[in-house]
Amino acid sequence: MPFRIPIGPYHPALEEPYKLILHSKGEVVEDVDIEVGFVHRGIELLAQRRNYIQDLTLVERVCGICSNIHTLTFSIAAEQIAGIRVPDRARFIRTIIAELERLHSHLLWAGIGSEDIGFQTMFMEIYALREKVMDVLEAISGNRVNYAMNCIGGVNRDIVDHEAVLSAVRQIRTGIEKVVVPIFTGNRTVIARTRGVGILSREDAIAYGVVGPVARASGLALDVRQDFPYAAYADLGFNIVTQEGCDVQARVVVRALEMLESCRLIEKALKEMPAGPIRLAEPVTTVPAGETMARVEAPRGEVVYYLKSDGSDIPVRVKIRTPSDLNIPSVRAMVRGQALGDMSIIQASIDPCCSCTDR
Repeated sequence: MPFRIPIGPYHPALEEPYKLILHSKGEVVEDVDIEVGFVHRGIELLAQRRNYIQDLTLVERVCGICSNIHTLTFSIAAEQIAGIRVPDRARFIRTIIAELERLHSHLLWAGIGSEDIGFQTMFMEIYALREKVMDVLEAISGNRVNYAMNCIGGVNRDIVDHEAVLSAVRQIRTGIEKVVVPIFTGNRTVIARTRGVGILSREDAIAYGVVGPVARASGLALDVRQDFPYAAYADLGFNIVTQEGCDVQARVVVRALEMLESCRLIEKALKEMPAGPIRLAEPVTTVPAGETMARVEAPRGEVVYYLKSDGSDIPVRVKIRTPSDLNIPSVRAMVRGQALGDMSIIQASIDPCCSCTDR
């Protein structure tokens, strides 16, 4: 017997407005309709009415989880138009903050995924690790959310106590190695709930244009840090993580292994960080006439900013494309033929962000 089942916009997998209408035959899902855009905030239009310094504050609030990535991409776009070369120390600090934010985001997702699976103990272990990441970010920036680290031409704050940050990151890495990776890759409950569930084939991944861990879990070696290096990634070296499983388990494993790579990058950046200034001597308030596109690898995948300037202190056009714009539609390919009871973990496996999507 066919059923039409609405899930959301208040829904069990995440605390954001995002609606699915499932078409199922008994307990088997045949198709799904996806609706987003319930809390559109008009950030792009607002950015075209404020100056560049105000816009950094604005775009940082596109998303509370990956706030730093938005100011970083906006700054890189303005720097490209202006021909600004960021000081080397600032490039390394930008990399460290970006990878700490990736750790924060992946751990937050892993906790939510554990809860969707029904593994409450794992949820508590992961959130204890995430708290350590938040403490490091607060120690560097003074904030747990919206770190206000990036400015056009560099960063606003230096990392003074390298050893304290290094020690904390090593503790986080140990926790990931001893707790997160073994359970996500070897626990029978996790494997039973994730292996063979929510298949997104390599062909469907290409067709939907997915990015980030979702793409890499379907065997696509796509990562801006490798393909178009920015900040200090070219200096530090980068090891891309891919899986061929194409299912929820592959997406779990990609994120778990990416956390270890993030820890490696942070440790190496702290050890090799050059001396020198962290930003330009004078703040940048105007950008020469021109246009550009900047891309950065956010925790969920490629973020793209298009920026156009007329030479004044207010941009003519700001256009943002976030990874969830591309990843959310792929749920349709993942759910066909799947059990109704697996819908929660399948949706969660793409780590959707409605704050980014509904900007």
